[in-house]
Amino acid sequence: MKRCASLYTIGAKHATSIFAPTPALWSFPPDVLSSQPGESKQQREGASVAERVAVVIVNWNGLQHLRTCIPAVLAQDYPDFQVVVVDNGSTDGSGEWLRAEFPGVRLIANEVNQGFARATNQGIRATESAYVATLNNDARPEPGWLSAMVEAMEHEDRVGMVAAQIRFAHHPDRLDSAGIEVDRLGIAWNRRFGQPVGGEPSEVQEVFGPCGAAALYRRAMLEEIGLFDERFFAYYEDVELAWRARRAGWRCLYTPQGRVYHVHSATGGRMPAFKAYHLGRNKWWTLFKHYPFRSLGRWVPLLLISDTVAWLWPLLRRGETAGLRGRWAAFRQREPFLAERDAPFYRASPPLQPPCLRRFLLALFKG
Repeated sequence: MKRCASLYTIGAKHATSIFAPTPALWSFPPDVLSSQPGESKQQREGASVAERVAVVIVNWNGLQHLRTCIPAVLAQDYPDFQVVVVDNGSTDGSGEWLRAEFPGVRLIANEVNQGFARATNQGIRATESAYVATLNNDARPEPGWLSAMVEAMEHEDRVGMVAAQIRFAHHPDRLDSAGIEVDRLGIAWNRRFGQPVGGEPSEVQEVFGPCGAAALYRRAMLEEIGLFDERFFAYYEDVELAWRARRAGWRCLYTPQGRVYHVHSATGGRMPAFKAYHLGRNKWWTLFKHYPFRSLGRWVPLLLISDTVAWLWPLLRRGETAGLRGRWAAFRQREPFLAERDAPFYRASPPLQPPCLRRFLLALFKG
């Protein structure tokens, strides 16, 4: 039986509340919804195992998403996990609903919004599992998601991260992410974003890193290199952690069998200025920490030009200043990040992809 820890509540103070709830888009078969509160498939079948994986879900006023996310997680066919929800000061009744409907799900309740990075770290620190899965509250995993992720992780000891196949919830025949990559202009993107699922190879592949919306991390790796950078609050924290891990010699595998359906930007999409600010700031914080300026020095002028276009176009087109303000904040606060460019566990910089003009233009005009 998969053991879900009993209800556990922690209070905390920091940051400010942001975002707004959005409706969930999925329904579940009756056998999933009719299970006892907090029970997984393994609990109903009477198996008895220890917890090898902790699934950490960060929530902020996402009750309507939790109604579909939690049952899907508890329906996993993997027998060896617990579920931890870190609630960032929700006012929509998320915590009360979890206590009433799923008392077996572990709840960490913050008084105010701590941000994704810090809240995820809270969940990681509150557990001792060998592996930690991060899952957005607006994501619905298929029953075999966790099994596929663990199988890929155990491919070999230096695999420290596993990326899921993330599909759009609205368009399940299209990919949201097949892992993340970073190019020589410092631009991070979701692999195969918007492409048809049909072209996917069936075998696991090595990628730069996982999208944090549905990822699996090895605790031994996190103990070596550290957790998510809490200064980021939200956005790019998965890119920075992956870059740090790759520099330390850890690998990331992408498994197309680990399928998840995701409402893309269900939270941040309602706060475009907030998202643009943090993406701009956190991108440069990441570059200050990890970009190989010496070995890729010839790309720096083009990097600066492309990044200028990225904030200048929204400014000229719509008068939006958030991207510029985020970058200015990053440059003003660059010194601590530059000081972190060298660490004892770093070995070499991972290879970065060649720039793609088409991808850059699509991202630019989409915004």
